[in-house]
Amino acid sequence: MGAKKVRLLIQIPCLNEEKDIAAVLKSIPRQIDGVSEIKIVVIDDASTDRTIEIAEANGADFILKKSRTRGLADSFRLGQEFSLSTGFDILVNTDGDNQYNQEKIGELIGPILSGEAEIVIGDRGTWKLNHFNFAKRVLQKLGSRVVSSVVGTRIPDAASGFRAYTRVAIANIFITTRFSYAMESIIQGGNKRLPIVSIFTGAKVVQRPSRLFKSSFQHIKNSGSAILKGFLMYQPLKIFSWLAFVLFVGGSIPMIRYLVLVGTGAAGSHLQSLLLGSLMISTAVLFMVLGLVAELSRVHRQLYEEQSSMLRLSGSRDIKEVLEFHGAVIVKSGTPPEAQNLRHIRGRI
Repeated sequence: MGAKKVRLLIQIPCLNEEKDIAAVLKSIPRQIDGVSEIKIVVIDDASTDRTIEIAEANGADFILKKSRTRGLADSFRLGQEFSLSTGFDILVNTDGDNQYNQEKIGELIGPILSGEAEIVIGDRGTWKLNHFNFAKRVLQKLGSRVVSSVVGTRIPDAASGFRAYTRVAIANIFITTRFSYAMESIIQGGNKRLPIVSIFTGAKVVQRPSRLFKSSFQHIKNSGSAILKGFLMYQPLKIFSWLAFVLFVGGSIPMIRYLVLVGTGAAGSHLQSLLLGSLMISTAVLFMVLGLVAELSRVHRQLYEEQSSMLRLSGSRDIKEVLEFHGAVIVKSGTPPEAQNLRHIRGRI
């Protein structure tokens, strides 16, 4: 972005964070070189404690309250649309549990300001975090390696929620999972050739158990599902082609064996080779057809997402529609000058 002055929105998804939200808000810098305006939006996922009251008293510029708990991924999508509809250039995401070093937001957006990246991931250094047990550290490392291989960029902490996006990146990411946006947004960004950079930001000790994962098994299941879904959405032909190839080769072996036995006159007692080979080769053909159908679907979705991205960048979607879709209302607003669409819902602020 060079020397251009930019507007920065920092979003904080929250669910019952009354103990930590004040510390998070106080640690966010209000002046950063190269940034002309900094605003903070707290996205409340229907908290039942004093999160909103404390956030309002400690400097939150916007507070978006959802009518019911819809999950972290939904909060991220709401923040995306709010940022685009109100004209911000950079969106930074952090968490309400104060696990991230908000003081380093200036460093986090540095690669964006210099034009080096469209997405920046804050690396917590999970392998050295003492409050992560050994199993969690191994899972984080394994998941990050898989995601890195998918996008072709080394990302040591793919699960980190401390990250920054340009307006272009936000407009091009379409979160579909209900669980978490972390893995999916990186996979989408990588497949759409958005430059991704990781920088070390460290993390604070958080003793509270994760609210995203109730167990290591759930973490593996949800993260693995997000990665697999990303593969299938953006590289379906490659996946189905490899499956078809493996099955075809595997099916060819018993078929060749059967044909050899036909030549020796002993094929009659080895019909199982013919049946197994035929089944595997037929399945290979089926997978190839499925791959072609999935590839056509991918192309169609790509065209749709490109059109949707252009509409998002134009800021044509009314913020009122965004809030209604997510079942949310603005309970506090420090209306930015360019946020013309907010005038439609001033009666609800």
